[in-house]
Amino acid sequence: MASQQDGDDTLDELLKDGARIEELPDEDEDNNSATEMNGPPFPGKHLQPKRKHDVPPWMNSATLGLFHEDSQTPSTEALAKTAAECLPFLTLEDTQGLPLNSHGLPHLRRKPHADFLRGCLGDLPAPYAAMDASRPWLFYWCIAGQSFLDEDVSEYKDRLIETVRPLQNPGGGFGGGHGQYSHCACTYATVLALTAVDGLEVVDRKAMWHWLGTVKQADGGFRMAIGAEEDIRGAYCAMTVITLLNLPLELPPDSPARKAGLQSFTDSLGNWIGRCQSYEGGIAGAPNNEVHGAYAFCALACLSILDAPHVSIPAFLDVALLTRWLASMQTTPEGGFAGRPNKLVDACYSHWVGACFTLIEAALPTPADKYTTAKEGMWNKAALVRYLLTCGQQPGKKGGMRDKPSTRPDGYHTCYSLSGLSAAQHHHHYDTQGSTRDDGGSGRLLAAFNWRAERGTAEEMKALNVDEEDVVELVHPVFVLRFEAVEAARKRFEGGGL
Repeated sequence: MASQQDGDDTLDELLKDGARIEELPDEDEDNNSATEMNGPPFPGKHLQPKRKHDVPPWMNSATLGLFHEDSQTPSTEALAKTAAECLPFLTLEDTQGLPLNSHGLPHLRRKPHADFLRGCLGDLPAPYAAMDASRPWLFYWCIAGQSFLDEDVSEYKDRLIETVRPLQNPGGGFGGGHGQYSHCACTYATVLALTAVDGLEVVDRKAMWHWLGTVKQADGGFRMAIGAEEDIRGAYCAMTVITLLNLPLELPPDSPARKAGLQSFTDSLGNWIGRCQSYEGGIAGAPNNEVHGAYAFCALACLSILDAPHVSIPAFLDVALLTRWLASMQTTPEGGFAGRPNKLVDACYSHWVGACFTLIEAALPTPADKYTTAKEGMWNKAALVRYLLTCGQQPGKKGGMRDKPSTRPDGYHTCYSLSGLSAAQHHHHYDTQGSTRDDGGSGRLLAAFNWRAERGTAEEMKALNVDEEDVVELVHPVFVLRFEAVEAARKRFEGGGL
């Protein structure tokens, strides 16, 4: 057996004749000293990706260097594939033949997008039969989306009323298709579409009030339909319909929730929403479920209907924790948003997550004006705008906006991409002095009507790298409609009553 001394002698020989660890010189010393060593200096400049020209700071070399091919899980492989798919468009190496604005980004294709949405309201191919239970959503996405592009949607009023009339059930509410049960999501979409064209006279408000009473639950939440799941979507959809139609807040006498002692649609609702927030900070569809970006919007918007956001949101949610979670949903290097941690960027979350920041800012004690510039705030507005214009637009003649470059455009992603674009381009202000309830008249909740908006300045649009024709219209942060349509609904049912 070799002795310890023999081992030490061998180590000495290796260190004497072989490679040894040496301290590298500082960069300001003689540059030739580094090249005298064998191979490139650590960490190896040959391994560091070169900085691409004319890319924004959130896409710098250090960030791009995080994306490589040695992924080890299906999730990381999908994330890397999506990043690689988007990078040529984000860096403008491939502009897909789209016309460019004065800043080098693709223009917002207003007319092709409007034409695409208009076409989705016509005859559809056979595969759309699978959407039969979601017909009201097509009406809303396509009509509201056109209005966000400043298209006149009043032409759809008569046609829409006659289309949705058979979807209204005698017991109240709207189904997705002919003969289908009433559902909160379909009712919400129908009411919003009708609001967009000022056609709410077709709604049977008294029957609607009774039907919503059947889905109000003893714990404060709402089911999506009679006997269906209870989740945060039901709460937001129901309270939106109640507020726009100015239905009585008092529960109908036959509401099952009355057996638990509840008197109003708002009873225990805030507490139930608070139970949907998880330890991560995000909002789940129901208590103890997985968090999701769209549920965060539903929670924030519903609380902003119940009361002023700076009152209701901090009362029931951990705002700091939720803000951190929402900010973490903005993806790098794409700049768009994902709906859940470690998921892919998706243009629809431009609204579902991006629009949350307007409501969060109104809930903060610090004035929201602090967060109104393109370079400051809790989220990167310029990054979202860049993603939507470079990766979200369908090239060619067809128009429409898509989830990501590998997918096809549809009404859903077009509508919510435009809504998210509006949230990034404009300012929303909440009037903290406005009344939150019509105590002297109908008892209507007024908090959601206290919002006003103003267009971003020319300087701010320049910071976002957009021209005037790339700017969409002002979108209400709670109801996701044009402000003019919301105001018309407020006036129509100002007196209340059934």
